[in-house]
Amino acid sequence: MVAQRRGSRTGMVVLGTIIAILFVLPLWWMLASALRSQDETFRTLSPVSVWTVLPRDLTVAHFVGLFQGEFGRAMLNSVVVTAVTLVLGLAICATAAFALAVLDFPGRTVVFAVMVVSFLIPFDAIAIPLSSIFRDAGLQNSYAGLVLPGIGNGFAVFLLRGFFRGVPKELADAAHVDGLGWWGIFWRVYLPLSKPALVGAGLILFVFQWQAYLWPLLIAPDPAMKVAPVAIAQLSGEHGVDFGAIFAGSVLTALVPLLVLVFFQRYFTQSLSSSGLKG
Repeated sequence: MVAQRRGSRTGMVVLGTIIAILFVLPLWWMLASALRSQDETFRTLSPVSVWTVLPRDLTVAHFVGLFQGEFGRAMLNSVVVTAVTLVLGLAICATAAFALAVLDFPGRTVVFAVMVVSFLIPFDAIAIPLSSIFRDAGLQNSYAGLVLPGIGNGFAVFLLRGFFRGVPKELADAAHVDGLGWWGIFWRVYLPLSKPALVGAGLILFVFQWQAYLWPLLIAPDPAMKVAPVAIAQLSGEHGVDFGAIFAGSVLTALVPLLVLVFFQRYFTQSLSSSGLKG
């Protein structure tokens, strides 16, 4: 029995290692291609060898070239837009989730149903008509135009609502007895207990805004307002494609969410396990 368990555990470890390699290999090849010349990248593709994934001559020329152009401004725009979206989005989503989870008002179930349906609809399906509305409102080529669609995320509200519903109502009743209103209960009771859920909702908002491409392309055509995904896409032009710069830009834009997700992974997993399955 012990030998059988050890064999099963070894098999799971081997399988997990193979799956991990399959996921990591494309990312590693992208990093290797960003650190070598463009000619070397394509010369080592066929036949496949160890040099396909390991650069012979390391160079940071692609990264230097990126920041000599407009990519640095685009990265800064992405950071600003994502940070503002994260702060405002958490404030709005947490407040909405508290109202849907704790307050008893007419039509609460209908509002929640509409909210659930809203995050089931792909944003790309409404991006074009929404961009027309934003242009008519004078929000084109502005940070407000880039930020506003990302601050109300239905899935983030759903996640936070599930967590808030798990907080014992006796805590709110006790706070009422102490003289706190609903805002005080939300601020002093629910939010301090909701760190994992807030981190999970924040990661959802962060990833949604950081990787956004279609919406910034539609609402911010001004080169000074470009974000990183749009800047990377425009490295491919009619006169040629700078693959080395594309690889370097992809590494930089992937590195930021990777570090954030690794750092907050524990909280994100905890938030899903504690609130994601509650009604």
